[in-house]
Amino acid sequence: MCYRTKLNSKIASIEKALDAKFIEPDRYRPQKEINAFTFMETPVITNDNPGEINMYHWGLIPFWAKDDKIKKMTLNSKIETASEKPAFRNSVENRCLIIADGYYEWQWLDSKGKSKQKYLIQPSDQKIFTFAGIYSNWKNPETGEQVNSYSILTTEANELMSEIHNNKKRMPVVLKPNDQKAWLNGDEIQKFSFPYEVDLKAQKVS
Repeated sequence: MCYRTKLNSKIASIEKALDAKFIEPDRYRPQKEINAFTFMETPVITNDNPGEINMYHWGLIPFWAKDDKIKKMTLNSKIETASEKPAFRNSVENRCLIIADGYYEWQWLDSKGKSKQKYLIQPSDQKIFTFAGIYSNWKNPETGEQVNSYSILTTEANELMSEIHNNKKRMPVVLKPNDQKAWLNGDEIQKFSFPYEVDLKAQKVS
């Protein structure tokens, strides 16, 4: 799965790498570690506005939700079943690029996970990259507030991630730069499931 990411790059570097502009740059805060369970806003590019970078909340709230409690269970979506699950099936055509410059995973060093080693994972050939994501626009029925939110798609782990994420053996879908437009344009979702992958590198983090 993927619950900790990193985006510490400068706005100018992000805009150059993705050929898109921040709509509200003052809302962007560089983060060395983003905890999914804070449901914070992070930069994304949606298929509706591929030249814009907007701030969306991590934790997808489907349009039909009565409240936002579901977001705790929608931080990730399995790519194999996203089209079937009620929380995600209405959003699979709402494609987005979730921007990062790293993510974290923990390797279990014993069978129960009492001892763990933290790793920083990054593509070998991309300093700033994107996860494949889906998004939703939800209106809070009590306040009328519009909340834009997303989920990161995950797939079967490759060889490296099977060794690191050795309890769940999953990994987020990291897109190749040449496939970012294809993802936004609605290419068949299963094209991006493993064995689709980018070359990743991992380093131990204390």
